Amino acid sequence: MLDLGRLKALHAVSVHGSVGAAAAALGYTPSAVSQQIAKLERETRTTLLERRGRGVALTEEALHLAATARELLAIMERAETDLEERRGVPAGRLDVVAFASAARGLLPGVLAELARLHPALDARLTEVEPHLSVDLVAKGAVDLAVAHDWDIAPLPAPPGVEQAVIGDDLCDLLVPEGHPLAGRDAVRRAELKGERWIAQPAGRVCHDWLVRTMRAAGCEPDIAHRAEENPTIIALVAAGLGIAVAPRLGRGPLPPGVAAVRLDPLPVRRLYAMWRTGAARRPAIAETVRVLRATWPRVCAPAPPLFDGMGG
Repeated sequence: MLDLGRLKALHAVSVHGSVGAAAAALGYTPSAVSQQIAKLERETRTTLLERRGRGVALTEEALHLAATARELLAIMERAETDLEERRGVPAGRLDVVAFASAARGLLPGVLAELARLHPALDARLTEVEPHLSVDLVAKGAVDLAVAHDWDIAPLPAPPGVEQAVIGDDLCDLLVPEGHPLAGRDAVRRAELKGERWIAQPAGRVCHDWLVRTMRAAGCEPDIAHRAEENPTIIALVAAGLGIAVAPRLGRGPLPPGVAAVRLDPLPVRRLYAMWRTGAARRPAIAETVRVLRATWPRVCAPAPPLFDGMGG
């Protein structure tokens, strides 16, 4: 009989794309995952992983076995959901993923509240990109995702995944303190023609929103600097190297040298909780969504002005 734990390891590699990423998601070491796969290979007398450059790839046999593992894990999830529903108390392990600013500005309070209210619930957080998190939920790799979309780029739930709105995160235009726009109450997007921008790399949701929005306003944005994290983007603005659009969630107080100005219309990104339809009856899911929504009003308050008479 095949060992379910080893099948879970293979499934994780198929979902996350590497042994290291699978280990991080499962909370194991890469060596432990490799050992699980090696034991599964001996049990099945089948080669499951092949070396490809510096990484590994699943063989055709491994892909078929991983698909079976997914079905078995779904059956286990239904059984666990039934038990938890009968008890009526959130319990067991709950794997949550969230994008960076939600992991920083929203989830710490949510996880602390869940731990206080439900000691039998073991909620664990991993930070991932929004577009990746939805796929992880759909494939059964995680239980719940906190993701976001922008007003011009909706994030639809794929088949088999449900979602609930957590709240709207407002975004500001950030400019250097001495910038001509720093003292303005509001700025229309068409007025930003010719500005040098600081943004996330191409392919990220925030980057794509900026390009599409400015083009719609008749401006091709000149993106001079690209950075992964919002704190780095803000530091580049403080150095006078350009302007940026930054969400308020998880941003914290702006440093000296940066002013926040309202964009008209105001950019908004919407946060969602997403989970598999089969797990919707699980009390842990319902309670986590409830706490996310209850916590949101406490973390989404408008940022206070930073400069007196100088904008922001």
